Amino acid sequence: MSSPLTHFDAQGQAHMVDVGAKAETARRAVACGRIRMLPATLAMIQAGTAKKGDVLGIARIAAIQGSKRTADLIPLCHPIPLTRVAVAFTIDEAESAITCEVTTETVGRTGVEMEALTAASVALLTIYDMAKAVDRGMVIESVRLLEKEGGKTGHWRAE
Repeated sequence: MSSPLTHFDAQGQAHMVDVGAKAETARRAVACGRIRMLPATLAMIQAGTAKKGDVLGIARIAAIQGSKRTADLIPLCHPIPLTRVAVAFTIDEAESAITCEVTTETVGRTGVEMEALTAASVALLTIYDMAKAVDRGMVIESVRLLEKEGGKTGHWRAE
């Protein structure tokens, strides 16, 4: 039984991919996601008046922490040394939403896509946690990989 999915062996059993023979290369990934909320919730976050404090500041730290803990959360991910994690938030008042974009980088034998995706997800979950007392109907959506560079497959960008 042969599979194009690298996390399964010839017998179909899950395993951690052997990256020992791969060359170390510079790798970068960009992921994003969005959280929609009530306009009053967005205004509270923008004004910095949430009872739990600076929502976006805490979400930024949570994203960085989440990226570093990806291998603890996703069973077959390799722990990798991140060389950079950048987190940016964009506020869309017309849609009453916040977009989080995360860039992760490393020099290593495996990519950083999962770290970028985890970081974006954790940032959005943190925003939800910090504002849920006033808006339990927030919607987290569109978490996805935007771009990746490095490694055998080279450069890829979402359309």
